[in-house]
Amino acid sequence: MPVTTPRVCVIIAARNAARTIPVAIASALREAEVAEVVVVDDASTDDTQHVARAADDGSGRLKVMRLDVNQGPSFARNAAIKASTSPFISILDADDFFLEGRFRRLFAGPDWDFAADNIMLIRDNAVTDPAKVAAPSFAPEPQFLDFERFVEGNISRRRVLRGELGFLKPVISRAFLDRHGLRYDENLRLGEDYELYARAVACGARFKVIKSCGYGAIVRADSLSGRHRTQDLKRLADADLALLALKNLPEGSKAALRRHERHVRDKYRLRNFLDVKAERGLVSAAAYAFASQSNLIPIVRGVAADKLEALFRRAGIAAKQQVPTTRFLMSATSAAKE
Repeated sequence: MPVTTPRVCVIIAARNAARTIPVAIASALREAEVAEVVVVDDASTDDTQHVARAADDGSGRLKVMRLDVNQGPSFARNAAIKASTSPFISILDADDFFLEGRFRRLFAGPDWDFAADNIMLIRDNAVTDPAKVAAPSFAPEPQFLDFERFVEGNISRRRVLRGELGFLKPVISRAFLDRHGLRYDENLRLGEDYELYARAVACGARFKVIKSCGYGAIVRADSLSGRHRTQDLKRLADADLALLALKNLPEGSKAALRRHERHVRDKYRLRNFLDVKAERGLVSAAAYAFASQSNLIPIVRGVAADKLEALFRRAGIAAKQQVPTTRFLMSATSAAKE
């Protein structure tokens, strides 16, 4: 892998991101390794396209594309990949930003197909100038993710702050994607990163992760990634079934996929029950719940957990979970201790 003079294309899929996209673009153009920044405006109803163009630094590296019909992040990213030429691809969400020197650290070690770093998760309104944000100096502690560990690392747990490995934003080798015919699954609007990474690792990708932090993610209650439809959960669970059909997948990997599929499917069943109740009433919702044991168990468990948590809060036994101003996706060791 040629790591001496890396050329990276940063891809930003954007929808109604006029308020945040200038910071995202500026953070990408600041990095010397970035040869292209491709913004795909996914049929925004605000001024995203023009604001993105106005963020050009005159270096000729910025390209802004516009979709007239909203197609979702997978379609937008695939369109950007097709329109770009750089040997490495890096995904940047339109409301996030890179920390200075990110790519220098990621390219410090060779022999990988995907390389990701730690993510600083910052609560909205906790920072006024993202350009001045600096992460603590963490020891890189490089490691490689295997399939089972990656899939297991995407099973969220109730009352635990989210930190799934699918949130990682790796630099990706275009050659590896092309060699294995991999692109984002355009049927997915939830978990599209997880599905691509899992499929790549199943194809033999060397997925390196370092604990050094180079990506800043703004945590917003109204972010697009935080809102998804009930059917998006079903499609993600179905994507796990498609992954299970891959040839030569070890039994341990299949078992991890089944656990993830059941985890997502149970979320879907609970959400669908609540949708039916809201739209057609309790009788129809009960009929859906009692249609099968597979429906009934996660619905009863989920409703009971929600009711119990609400009861505890009213009684003052359990406080509402507090989201810290800043946290990191992966725990890390200070470089000073090395």
